[in-house]
Amino acid sequence: MNIAVLIKQVPDTETVIKIADDKKSIKTDDIKWIMNPYDEYAVEAALRLKEKTGGKVTIVSTGPQRVVESIRTALAMGADEGVLVDDPALEGSDVFGVAKALSAVVKELNPDVILCGHRAVDYDEGQRGAAVAEMLGLPHIPFAVAIDVDDGATKVTVDRPVEGGKMTLEASLPVLITLGGAHAIWNPRYASLPGIMKAKKKPLATKTLADLGIDPSEVGPDARKIRLISMEMPPEREPGKIINGDLDTEGKAKELARVLKEEIKIL
Repeated sequence: MNIAVLIKQVPDTETVIKIADDKKSIKTDDIKWIMNPYDEYAVEAALRLKEKTGGKVTIVSTGPQRVVESIRTALAMGADEGVLVDDPALEGSDVFGVAKALSAVVKELNPDVILCGHRAVDYDEGQRGAAVAEMLGLPHIPFAVAIDVDDGATKVTVDRPVEGGKMTLEASLPVLITLGGAHAIWNPRYASLPGIMKAKKKPLATKTLADLGIDPSEVGPDARKIRLISMEMPPEREPGKIINGDLDTEGKAKELARVLKEEIKIL
C-alpha cells in the first residue's frame, strides 16, 4: 500500500510566543520547531497500516530547510522517504496556497491513503486536510480513531467519535483521512537509535513550485483568500483572591458569597 502523510512544522507547545512588531506574525528568533503533534498521530497511523498491509510511507511537507528536521523525525520513526516543497514564493501563503503545493506532490505520488492531523497547534484552522481532499477530488473522512483497510486494498473503514458513541464510515480508495482522538489511541512511537541513523540515509527530495508546475502567482501573500488582520496576546488574568483563613467555615462561606455577589457579580 502506498501511503502519504502530510506534516507541518510548528512552534514547540512549550515555547514562549511573542508577537512581532508588525502585529501580524510572531517572533521566530528563539523558537524551537517541532512536528505538529496531530501529524505525529498521522505518522503513527501510517506506520501501523504499513505493518499490516506492507508498502511505503512518504512524508510530505512545505517550508524552509528547517522543516527537514521534522521530516527526518518521521523517517526515524519508520517512514520510508520524504518530500519537501521549499520555494520562497510559498512564504506567506494561506492554507489554500499550501494545500495547492501539497496536492501537487500527492498527485505525483498517487497514494492509496493520505493521512494528516485534523488540525495544527499553531493557527488551529483545521482546513488543510479538507482542502487537499477537495483539490484532488477525493473523499475525506475526519477525526479517525480507528482505520482498517480490507484485504484487497480497495476500501477503508474508519471509526470516528460522535457524542456518546462512535460512527463507522466506509470509503473506496484513494481517500484522505485526518487524525484526531486522544493521545492514547495514536500514541506515537519513539524513534530508536538505529532508526535515527537509518533516517539520515533515506531519500528526501526537495521540490520547487516550478518542479510541480505551479504558477507562483497562485500562492503567496497576494493569492491569500484568508488574510490575517492582527494578533494580540490574551489579557492578563486578575490575581486570585484568598478568603480570610481566620474565619470559621460558616464565616468563610458568607465571605465567599459576598465576594461572588458584590465583587465578581456572578450571583
